[in-house]
Amino acid sequence: MTNKKTKVVVIGGGHNGLICASYLAKAGYCVDLHESRDSVGGGCADLSIKSENKIPGLAHVSYGINSQICRDLGLKDLISNQTTLKTISLDTRGNHIKFFNNDISGDNVSDEDRQAFKQFRKDFRKYSRALKALMMNTPPRLKDMDGHDKLTLIKLGWNLRFWLGKKAMREFLRIGGINIFDVLNEKFDNPAIKGAIAFDAVIGHQMGPRTPNSVLSLLQKMSFEPDACLHVTSNLSQVLRQTAESFGVNITTNSHIKKINVQEGTCVGIEIGAGEQIDADIVISNADAKSTFLKLLGAQHLDALFAHRVNSIRQDGAVARVNLRLKKMPSIQNLSEGEMLNRLVIAPDMKYVEHAFNHSKYGEYSERPILEILFHTMTDGKNADQEIYMSISASFAPYKLKGGWAKHRDSFMDCIFETVSNYIPKFRQLVKSYELFTPEDIEKEYNCIGGHWHHGEMGIDQSFMMRPVHGSAQYSTPIKNLFLCGACAHPGGGLTGLPGYNAARQILRTYPR
Repeated sequence: MTNKKTKVVVIGGGHNGLICASYLAKAGYCVDLHESRDSVGGGCADLSIKSENKIPGLAHVSYGINSQICRDLGLKDLISNQTTLKTISLDTRGNHIKFFNNDISGDNVSDEDRQAFKQFRKDFRKYSRALKALMMNTPPRLKDMDGHDKLTLIKLGWNLRFWLGKKAMREFLRIGGINIFDVLNEKFDNPAIKGAIAFDAVIGHQMGPRTPNSVLSLLQKMSFEPDACLHVTSNLSQVLRQTAESFGVNITTNSHIKKINVQEGTCVGIEIGAGEQIDADIVISNADAKSTFLKLLGAQHLDALFAHRVNSIRQDGAVARVNLRLKKMPSIQNLSEGEMLNRLVIAPDMKYVEHAFNHSKYGEYSERPILEILFHTMTDGKNADQEIYMSISASFAPYKLKGGWAKHRDSFMDCIFETVSNYIPKFRQLVKSYELFTPEDIEKEYNCIGGHWHHGEMGIDQSFMMRPVHGSAQYSTPIKNLFLCGACAHPGGGLTGLPGYNAARQILRTYPR
């Protein structure tokens, strides 16, 4: 496919779809992107609220798009006014702990724990950099490898052996497959430090600190962009749309994809709306694997064993999102109003986090959930009054809840109100209104089966060359000319853009210009 008129259709306008489309359009392909919602961006799209303002969407904090992608697509100059965030682990007595990059502070933080944290960050950032060759490349096959597969493995092996050194490599191999609970108990004394780090390891996943592979989930998160700081996710979807359109991508919103068209094992386009056919040489899906293969494509086009693998993907969500409108800015003991605009975490210790997870094992919501909180202050354009909003990511809220979410929405919100009230007295009285998005709601709103943040758990059996499943782990699929570019593909979820970046590079290698 070297013709300049090679037609590419991208299904879904999430950030990975936009990035993949941008790379291909930049390379000279004719690219159309179809998004079923009324705006692009997926989980990073801003949410409209009753006033003219918008607040960050489902993913309200992130480490940002990978720096290589920003350089390639010119995003450094376009993404502006990003607010850098600290993470503050809240304490009911006001003894909060503040995290920022390699530094940690708090009245109850000992010098030993402070130094241990610096060393912990140094070690884990070193491990994450060693994984960079794997994260920013198509995952290598372990059988019938081509030259690119071999090169990726050589780079990975070199990084692990020579970047880490023998001692660090042995430690990496020791902790890589175990749980974060045991690792943190080895490193720290302060329960709140361990609780906050464990929170980062499990957030977005159906796992607790004692779950095997919870170290891997933290390493994956840090490997995406180990030098970046957390910041508020806002304006990203608009920037990515502007970038894609500047390269010539034709974007259509409110375009409901009905099915992926296949002829004799080859993808030939898509069908939208009331039967409109759109032909394409290449179709790329930014949707989750189950939606792509079982809903849009259809199991009839797949080998039975492959269809079974897809159907077995673990992608039931475990996080609910709550958006609240407040009467005024609350106060928290020993935090200034400015400090309250950082990322606030309620995860006082690892036992608390593990107990929160225990409920979800049995299809129950957590009575004492772990929470990630952001406050947003805005000015109402009509009367210049300051509006105060609050967004909360609450775990654990299982997709498959006993009795159903319709019956338990109010009781789950009661648990959230009660938990927050331990840190903000009389919190419920400050709330004007709120909106709850359970994993069921996220499934409907974002067209993702199971409502999972990352389009599937990122355990070792659903990562790297096994993501999303064996037989479709290099962005290609069993259907010729059909590719994946979303979070269901390697290296998984998060607002990094790496699945879209890697998918585009794989397609360009497969069909060079």
